[in-house]
Amino acid sequence: MRLGAAGVRGVAGRVPRPRTSFVGRDSELGAARRLLGWTRLLTLTGPGGSGKTRLCIALAARVEAEFRDGVRFVPLAAVRDPSLVPASIAQSIGLQDARGLSLLEHMTSCLADREVLLILDNFEHVLPAGEFVAELLGASSDLRILVTSRSPLHVSGEQEFPVPPLRLPDPASPVSAASLAGCESVQLFAARAAASVPGFTVTGENAGAIAGIVRRLDGLPLAIELAAARVKLLPPEAVLARLTDSLALLAGGSRDVPGRQRTLRATIAWSHDLLSEPARRLLAACSVFRGGIGLDHVEAVCARGLRLGVPVLDALQELAGQSLLRLGSLSAGRDRRGRPRGGHRAVRTLRAAVRGAWPA
Repeated sequence: MRLGAAGVRGVAGRVPRPRTSFVGRDSELGAARRLLGWTRLLTLTGPGGSGKTRLCIALAARVEAEFRDGVRFVPLAAVRDPSLVPASIAQSIGLQDARGLSLLEHMTSCLADREVLLILDNFEHVLPAGEFVAELLGASSDLRILVTSRSPLHVSGEQEFPVPPLRLPDPASPVSAASLAGCESVQLFAARAAASVPGFTVTGENAGAIAGIVRRLDGLPLAIELAAARVKLLPPEAVLARLTDSLALLAGGSRDVPGRQRTLRATIAWSHDLLSEPARRLLAACSVFRGGIGLDHVEAVCARGLRLGVPVLDALQELAGQSLLRLGSLSAGRDRRGRPRGGHRAVRTLRAAVRGAWPA
């Protein structure tokens, strides 16, 4: 079967059209678009609820005109067997009859000289299929692939783009409705709150509470959306007060989204279930630290009874690879014991998602 216009433009593989507005992310869109201009495999990584898919869809809308033969979307959240990924891709581009060829040969013959952007969404639980993705790229000169995943594919030629949290209010600026007007995380909260409570706006009375909410949730889009939905029952001040147990409060997402996105606990459990047992135990230990933990402290915790059975750095790398920990340099100043911080590395848990999820 030759891949014709109907195959490229048909219903199968059509990029979904979100029902809610896309807020902010201008700098991320610009950076990702530049990267897609020179790499053939771009992977957007980040924790569950960080907005990878929404960013990916917005990026596809911006670059669609640059791909003569279209953009195809392959949802992989429901695919559990990596060996089924090639068939899912084939269906998205309209392939049916292989005529005795292997699926890779048939696919590459149909994609030869075609300018197509292929989007593979939710790749983290089918990572062994990354080898097929690499083979497909190697056999198709004009194909580009955009992936969303909590972990990179770790194949040759891959360019990773970590999706950061939404920008938070400037801690150096006084909190007011005016000072929060340009803040992405606050804009998202206000937009989703207004969907539940028509006419909801950021005011001088609620600005402080809203700033506290988005800071408490570390700018994680899904967490902010779930918190904003609560303003139908609770004012922002009450929402902030109840965020001590953020996983219990942040539930009740829309019915038309996957079950793992209806509560923050389910979203993080999706990543947690992909971890090895040593990485799970280390994540539980790290989750009791608020705001971050130095590498030396992680090693000290493990040395004092947390028998991982693997090197600490290996477990940390697995957590970072699944986007459950963020690595960054400690700022100037002193650590919790009053010692100079210097240039040590710090590990920051995704506090809104992890704290309280599992016992240490």
